[in-house]
This record gives sequence, structure tokens and C-alpha cells, in this order.
Amino acid sequence: MNKWFTYILLCDQKTFYVGITTDLKSRLQEHKNRESFFTKKFSDLRLVYSEEYNNKFQAAAREKQLKGWSHNKKQLLINNSLQ
Repeated sequence: MNKWFTYILLCDQKTFYVGITTDLKSRLQEHKNRESFFTKKFSDLRLVYSEEYNNKFQAAAREKQLKGWSHNKKQLLINNSLQ
């Protein structure tokens, strides 16, 4: 059974990208290699947050929730995870 991850990238120090994957390391490399439609226009990509889930349904539900959040609310989530 694969674990699923919901993750947030910080793109060019200003924009958040939210996604899901079963392989966080490989997916991050795809983003950095400009293989993702949305993130290929950014030169600086950093993984700033991730959560692990037992199934795709849970990860996708969380992704949808996070995508609906404001930039500031996502930043608070990231900041709180660093404490």
C-alpha cells in the first residue's frame, strides 16, 4: 500500500504550489526539471511543507482544502510546522 503526500512548494519566493504524489522525492525532481506545467515557469522551487496520508482520497481532499486557502493562511500553516 502506497503512502500519499500532500505538499506545498514555494516558487520564486512568492507563489505557493499545492500538489499530491506517492513519491515526494521524484515529484520534486520533476518540478525542478521543469516537467510540471504550472511550475516550469519558476526558477527557484523549494519544498516547504508536506503531510502523509494512507490513501489518495485523503491526500486529494487535503490538497483541495489547501488550494482554497489564502496565501497568508498557507504561510501560517508552514510557519507553525517549523516550530
